[in-house]
Amino acid sequence: MTVWIILVTAAVTLFLSVFLRNLSTGERKITRKVEPAYGVEDPPFRRALGNLLGPPILCGNKIDSLSNGDEIFPAMLSAIRGAERTVTFETFIYWSGSIARELTEALSERARAGVKVHVLLDWFGSKKMDEELLRQMADAGVQVERYHPIRWYNLDRINNRTHRKLLVVDGRIGFTGGVGIADEWLGHAQDPDHWRDTHYRVEGPVVAQMQAAFTDNWMKTHAQVLHGDDYFPPLEEAGDCEAQMFKSSSTEGSESARLMFLLSLAAARRTISISSSYFVPDDLAVETLVEARRRGVHIEIVVPGRHIDAKVTRKASRSRWGRLLEAGIEIYEYQPTMYH
Repeated sequence: MTVWIILVTAAVTLFLSVFLRNLSTGERKITRKVEPAYGVEDPPFRRALGNLLGPPILCGNKIDSLSNGDEIFPAMLSAIRGAERTVTFETFIYWSGSIARELTEALSERARAGVKVHVLLDWFGSKKMDEELLRQMADAGVQVERYHPIRWYNLDRINNRTHRKLLVVDGRIGFTGGVGIADEWLGHAQDPDHWRDTHYRVEGPVVAQMQAAFTDNWMKTHAQVLHGDDYFPPLEEAGDCEAQMFKSSSTEGSESARLMFLLSLAAARRTISISSSYFVPDDLAVETLVEARRRGVHIEIVVPGRHIDAKVTRKASRSRWGRLLEAGIEIYEYQPTMYH
């Protein structure tokens, strides 16, 4: 009996140790509020975003908003089928189904045509993907990698996942947003089985920053540097939008994403509009939102309603609403389907 107690105690200790390690990024968290010092339209705000968070804000971009699968997937597939030199694609979710097959066929066809195609799938997020689709791409010449496979020696970093959704074609056309590759995203959010989401089609100088975000994780996984005009061609202005491709990761600084959020809230002067599928603000975020409301900023937040893929997240989110609602912040739950 004593031996069993020792073994069980050791197993529980090991489990808790791994669990707690996955909850921590090892970074020093921001605990003090960011004092309002300028507005979002002021030059110091633009400089702060560039200096503190990475690449600068770039002018001359064209950004088209795409709503739901009916607009998103045809635009992505059209860009892939028109690729002449390179396709780089990264996603968290890639689940077998009709859109997964169609995308696999499009990527494979371009690879057979001589286009350099690189696909980076999160190991956990693509667990529902049939091996047949992976073989189809590999046989066609697509370079396919799984991001951070779980092994016994990295159990303390299970949460090191890529949640990025990136598609860059010929280094000139980029897509990013919330959509994953699964049939849940097909259609136009017409019922609870088809999700509401937004993606963006991008042209202009900022596409190079999007490509750099892909190569960041590709190098970590494949140890291959993607460079040259096939991936980073000279880019001319394509529109009048200003844009910055911001990225963060658990290995290089997840607190930077939080800093961007806090800087933006502190600089708000008139309105704040937030939409989030998993809105669980910590104490500092709640305090920053409440202070913005006290400054007269009108704040609206949209979150999923009862159609959500993580019920526990909805409960956690609602537990944080008290002070926000008391301050006059408006929170809306999207009713028709999952709001991603």
